[in-house]
Amino acid sequence: MRLLFTPISLLVALGATEVESFAFPRCSNSVGGRCYQPNNVAAVFPSTSTLTALSPPPPRLTTTHIDNSNTALRAKKKKKGGGGGGAAQKAKDAALAALEAIEAGEQQQQPTNNGATTTTATLDFMDETDEPLSKKEQMALEKKRQKEEKKRGKEREREAAAEVDEMEKNKRKKALRALAEMEAMEKASGTVNSGDEGGEDAADKPLSKKEKKMMEKKAAKEAEKMAKKMRKKQAKKLGISVEEMERREADGELDLGGAVADDGDVAAVNGINGLDAAAVETTTTPSPAAQETPKKKKLTAEERIRKDRPPPRIRVMESSQPDYTALRLENIAITFRDQPVLTSATWGVQTGDRIGLVGANGAGKTTQLRIMAGELEPTAGDVIKSNKDLRVAMLRQEFVDEIDPERSLREEFRSVFVEENAIMEELALAEKELEGMTGDQDGDAMQEVLDRMAKLQGKADVKNVNALDSRVSKIMDLMGFEPEEGDYEVSMFSGGWKMRIGLGKVLLKDPNILLLDEPTNHLDLESVEWLEAFLRNQNIPMVIVSHDREFLDQVCTKIVDAEGGLCTEYTGNYSRFLGLKKARMDSWQASYNAQEKKIKEERQWINKFRIKQPQATKQREAQLEKLKKSADYVQKPPFVGKPFRFRFPPAPRLSPEVAEVRGLSHGYGDGANPLFDDSDLFVEKGDRIAVIGPNGAGKSTLLRILMGKEEPDEGYAKIVGQNVYPAYFEQNQADVLDLDKTVVDTVQGESINQSYNELRALLGQFLFKGDSVEKRVENLSGGEKARLSLCCMMLRESNLLILDEPTNHLDIPAKEMLEEALQHFDGSVVVISHDRYFISKVATTIVAIEDRKLVKYGGDYKFYMDKSKHMKEKIEARYFAGGARIGAAPVVDLEELAKPKKNFGGAKNANMVTRKDKGIKNAKRNTRQ
Repeated sequence: MRLLFTPISLLVALGATEVESFAFPRCSNSVGGRCYQPNNVAAVFPSTSTLTALSPPPPRLTTTHIDNSNTALRAKKKKKGGGGGGAAQKAKDAALAALEAIEAGEQQQQPTNNGATTTTATLDFMDETDEPLSKKEQMALEKKRQKEEKKRGKEREREAAAEVDEMEKNKRKKALRALAEMEAMEKASGTVNSGDEGGEDAADKPLSKKEKKMMEKKAAKEAEKMAKKMRKKQAKKLGISVEEMERREADGELDLGGAVADDGDVAAVNGINGLDAAAVETTTTPSPAAQETPKKKKLTAEERIRKDRPPPRIRVMESSQPDYTALRLENIAITFRDQPVLTSATWGVQTGDRIGLVGANGAGKTTQLRIMAGELEPTAGDVIKSNKDLRVAMLRQEFVDEIDPERSLREEFRSVFVEENAIMEELALAEKELEGMTGDQDGDAMQEVLDRMAKLQGKADVKNVNALDSRVSKIMDLMGFEPEEGDYEVSMFSGGWKMRIGLGKVLLKDPNILLLDEPTNHLDLESVEWLEAFLRNQNIPMVIVSHDREFLDQVCTKIVDAEGGLCTEYTGNYSRFLGLKKARMDSWQASYNAQEKKIKEERQWINKFRIKQPQATKQREAQLEKLKKSADYVQKPPFVGKPFRFRFPPAPRLSPEVAEVRGLSHGYGDGANPLFDDSDLFVEKGDRIAVIGPNGAGKSTLLRILMGKEEPDEGYAKIVGQNVYPAYFEQNQADVLDLDKTVVDTVQGESINQSYNELRALLGQFLFKGDSVEKRVENLSGGEKARLSLCCMMLRESNLLILDEPTNHLDIPAKEMLEEALQHFDGSVVVISHDRYFISKVATTIVAIEDRKLVKYGGDYKFYMDKSKHMKEKIEARYFAGGARIGAAPVVDLEELAKPKKNFGGAKNANMVTRKDKGIKNAKRNTRQ
C-alpha cells in the first residue's frame, strides 16, 4: 500500500537514524501537548485516491531495514538518559506487528476506477508513539505542501485547457454537421441522413418546417461568419483594411476573382480549421462551375458613374415668363476614354447674362458648350431649359472648317438656311419640269406638278424664304462687309474677317442663347474692339470661352471658373473675378490648414494615450472618421500644378545672314486686293522679330512666301543663310493633325531616332502624362492640340523658328511657358501674334505692315508703342485691375547661361589655401611647432 505521510512512531520503531529529513503533517488533534491520532485511517487520509495522486509512493520497508535501524534507535534512547530496554522491546514488537499488518494489507488491495488503491490496514499503533513536530520538520513539510499545491494548480490548468479544446472541437463538429445537413437537404429535397454517436445509420426522417428554417438560419450564419473571416484574411495579405478592399473591388481596381491563395484558406472557407479534410468532402475542392467563373471585369470611369448616379435627363422649367430665357446644367458629369473631365458641374445662363467660361486647357469648357448646344450627351446630370423650343447656336473653335473657301460671301451666308434652300431647289426643279410640258401631254401629270408646287410654295411662305436675301444683306452690314464684297470668294478674306463670317452665320439662325468658343482667335485689336462693342449691344444671353483677359473684362457680367471637374460662379467682370477668387482660395486654404492642424493634434493624442486610455482613443478615432464622412469636412483645395516647362533643342551653328525679302509685291484677285508693294526686310542671326498688322494685311502670306509655300507676284522672300534649319508652325497647325491617331502615335510618327522613353519624357513636359498619352486627337481640346503641335515641332533641331499665331487656343500658363522657351532659344525667331502682352515678352524687333510696306522698328513692343501715341492710348485704355502691363522685353544673356558653373569645392581647390593658420587643425598644428 502507499502512504502519503509516514508516522513518526513507525519510523522510530524501524530505527531510522535521521528522522528530521522527513516531512510530517501538522497534528489536528492534540491533548496535553501530545498529538492524538484517530483510529480511523480515513480521518487522517480522507481520500486515498487524492493521496496517491498528490504524493509519490514511499519505499517498501523490509525486515532488513528494521534490524539495521534497531542499533541506532537504542543508541538514541540511551543519549536521552534512560535505559528503557523494555520499552525498546515493546517498540520492536509493535514494529514487527505493523510490518505484518502492512504486508497483509498489500495483499488485500483492490483497484479503483481511476487506478488508485484503497488501504484497509489499521494503524492504531501510531497513536501510542507519535510526538510533536520540530520547527525544522514543519518548514520542510510546508515547502513540500507548497510544491504539491503548485503542481495541482498546473494540473488544473491543463484540465481546463483540455476542456476548452473539447468545447471548440464540439462547436466545429456542430458546424460541420449543420453544413452537411444543409447540403443533404438540398440534394434530397428535405430529407437528411442522421446517425447516432456510435456511427450506426438511422432511418431517414423528413424535417419539419421549423427545423428546416432553423437549419437554414444556422448554416447562413456560419457561412457569413466564415466569409467575413476570409475577407479579413485577404485584406491582411494585401496590407489594407476590409473597407478599403471592398471599395477597390467596387471601383474595379482590385480583382480577387474569388480565388483563395493557399490550402489553409480553402479549409477556412469550406468549414472549420483543424479538422480532417475528409470530414467535409464537398467543400475541400471547388466545383467546376466555380473554377470556370470568369474574372470580374474592371469598370471604366463612365461605367462607375452610370452605376452610382441616375441617367442624364433634359428637363423643362414648369413655369417661366414668355420673355424669359434660361439654360442650366445640374451636376453634369462626363468622361472621355476613362478620363473624367467633369464630375459635378452646376451653373446656368439666363436673360441679361454675358458669362465668361474660364479655366485651364482640358478643364471641359468646350465640352460644356457642346452639352448646352445638344451635340453631346453627358454621362450623368440634368440639362434644364426654360422652354421646349429653346434655340441654341454655337460658334466653334474650328469654324473655319465649316466655311467653303470656293463660295462667294453671300452664298456662304445663305448656306445657313438648309431647309429653305432645299425648298427653293425643289421649286426651281418643279418650274423647269412644268416649262418642259406641252399641251398635248396628260393633264393629270401637269396637275400633279402644280399641286406639288403649291405645297412647296406653302412651305416657303411659312419659312419666309423671300426674306432670306434681305436678312443676309443685313448681317453683312452688321459684320462690317461692303455690299460689293458679297461676290468675293471666301478664300480672299483673312482670319479675322472669316471670324466675322462665322459669327454672322450663327446670328442668322436667330438663336435664343449664343455660345462662343474662343471668338478672339486670329483677331487684331480693331476686330476685337468691334466684337466687344457688338456683343455688348446684343440682348441675347451668351456664354463666351476665351483666354483673352482684356476681352472678358470688357464684355462679361459674370465669370464661371471650371477647375477640378467643378464650376464656380462669380458675379462681375474678369478683374472682379480675380479678387473674389483669390479671397475664396485664401479662405479655403486657411480653413483646410486649421482643420488639418486639429486632426494632427488629435492623432498625436491618440498615439500617446492608445495604451493608457484605449476606450477614449477609440472614441476619438470614431469621431475623426465621422468628421471625414460628414459635410463639414473641408476638402483639400485644388492644387495648381506646376505648368509645363520646356526648352527648344539647342540650335545648330547659324550664319550671320538668315533670310531676306527684296522688292516683294503680292496680292490676290488679279490685283484687286494688293498686300505688298516693293517691300524689303533682312533677318539676321539672333533676331526675334514680331510681325504685326491688321487682319488681311498679309502677315501669314509673308511667312508662306518665305517658306516657299506660295510664289510672289514680284520680287522674292527666301532663306539666304548657310546651315539654316527652319521649323514652321502654321496658323492652323492643330487642324493638320490626324484625328484618328493617339497622342503617342502622333509623336512617334514625327520622331526621327528618339526612343520611346525620350518621347514620353518630352510629352510629360507638355503635360501629357499617364493615360492621357492614349487619348485620340479628336478628343483633345484646342489648347491640347496646340501643345501637341509644339511638341512635334521640337523633335527636329532648328535654328530658325517661324511661328504663325502659336498662342491661339493656349491658356495663360501655357503662353507664359512658351514665352520663356523663346527667350532662351539661341537661334532666330519670326513670330506673328495678336497677343500684345506675348509680343512684349518675346520680340526685340517689331515689323509693322503699313501701307503695303514692311516697316522695321529697332526695339521691343514698348518702343513701338512709344513711337505711336494713338496705339499707346488705345492699348493702355484696355488695362484692368489685376491684369498685366506691357513693359520692356526681358534680356536673357544666353552666353552667360552657356558658361559652365564654377566649382567651389573638391580636389580643384584643395591646395589653394594661402593662409596656413586658417582653420582649427592648422592653428593647432602651428601651436605644436
